[in-house]
Amino acid sequence: MTDLAAVKAALKTQAVETPSWAYGNSGTRFKVFAQAGVPRSPWEKLQDAARVHAVTGVAPTVALHIPWDAVEDYAALAKYAEERGVRLGTINSNTFQDDDYRLGSICHPDAAVRRKAVDHLLRCVDIMDATGSRDLKLWFADGTNYPGQDDIRARQDRLAEGLAEVYARLGEGQRMLLEYKFFEPAFYTTDVPDWGTAYAHCLKLGDRARVVVDTGHHAPGTNIEFIVATLLREGKLGGFDFNSRFYADDDLMAGAADPFQLFRIMYEVVRGGGFGPDVAFMLDQCHNIEPKIPAIIRSVMNVQEATAKALLVDREALAAAQGAGDVLGANAVLMDAYNTDVRGLLAEVREESGLDPDPMAAYARSGWAEKIVAERVDGEQAGWGA
Repeated sequence: MTDLAAVKAALKTQAVETPSWAYGNSGTRFKVFAQAGVPRSPWEKLQDAARVHAVTGVAPTVALHIPWDAVEDYAALAKYAEERGVRLGTINSNTFQDDDYRLGSICHPDAAVRRKAVDHLLRCVDIMDATGSRDLKLWFADGTNYPGQDDIRARQDRLAEGLAEVYARLGEGQRMLLEYKFFEPAFYTTDVPDWGTAYAHCLKLGDRARVVVDTGHHAPGTNIEFIVATLLREGKLGGFDFNSRFYADDDLMAGAADPFQLFRIMYEVVRGGGFGPDVAFMLDQCHNIEPKIPAIIRSVMNVQEATAKALLVDREALAAAQGAGDVLGANAVLMDAYNTDVRGLLAEVREESGLDPDPMAAYARSGWAEKIVAERVDGEQAGWGA
C-alpha cells in the first residue's frame, strides 16, 4: 500500500521552474499573435511569474534567456524577484539568433565566430554569479544542411573545446546542462542531436555537466522514459524542459498531447531517485493562441498530477509482479496509479499549504489579468518574431 501522507509530503516539496519567454509573445513559423497585457520587460515577466507561484505554490524560480532578458543590473533583478516571492533560476544562452551564426556558433568553421559564441556563454556565467543561479543551460542550433558542407568530426572537436572552456569557468555549486535536439534548424546533421552525444560530452567534462531532456526533442516513437532511467542510473540527468508535442518541437502545454507519457517519465524519475533538487523541472513552452499565465498555471498543474500519480504507484506490488513474471499484473499496478483521479489529493495538499485548492479559479478571481491589460498599454511587448 502507498503511504498517502508520504505522497503529500513529497508533493509539497515539488518545484517547477517557469520560463520567462513563456510570458511573452510567441508564435508559429508564420506569425506571432500579440496578446494584451503581455510583459514589456524582464521585470514584468517576474511579476507574472510571481502570480503563478502565488496560486500554485510550486513555481518558485524563473528561468532567464540571454539576451532576451538582458538588464544592466542583474543583482537588482534578482532582488526584485525575491521581493515578489520568487527567485531567478536557470540562465539560458542564445547562440542562434545572430547573423554570424548562420553556419553555427560554437561549432562554426570560423574561429572568430566560435570565439564570439564562447564569450557569450562566459558572459552567461557572469550573470549566474550576479543572480545566484545554479544552472547554465546550453542548446545549440549548430549543424549542417548538406552532405560535405562541413567536417562532422571537426565540429565535434570544436564543440568539445568550447564546452571545456565554459565548464572551467563555472563557479562553486554551478552546473552546465547540455540540451539535445535531433533536428531543426539543421536538417542533415545536428551537432548535439541526441542524449548519447550530450552524455558523451558531459561525461568527458566532469560531474557538474549534466544532460537536459526536452520532452519535445525526440523522434516519434522514442521511449523517453528509457532515456530518463538510463541518465538517472548514470548520475547524468540534470533536468527537464517539459512541454508536449504531436509532430516535432511543438512546445505545447506539458501533459496536453500525451499525459500518459508524462506519467511514465515521472515514474522513472521517482523510481530512479530523481525527485529532488538535483534534477531541475522546468517548463519550456510557447503559448501562441492561449492566454499565457493560465496556460502556465495549467502546465504546472499537469506536472503535479503526473507526479502525484507516479508517487501513488505501489512499488512493492509492482516489484512482486515483475519478479513473478506476471506481465498483466505488473501493468495493472502501473495503470491503477495512472487511472487514479488525483485532483482531490492535490486540492488537499494545496489547502494544507494555505493555498486555494483550485489555482485556475484563484487566478481568475485575482483580477491580475484585467490589471495587466489595463496597465501595460505602452512600450514594446516582450517576445520573438517569426
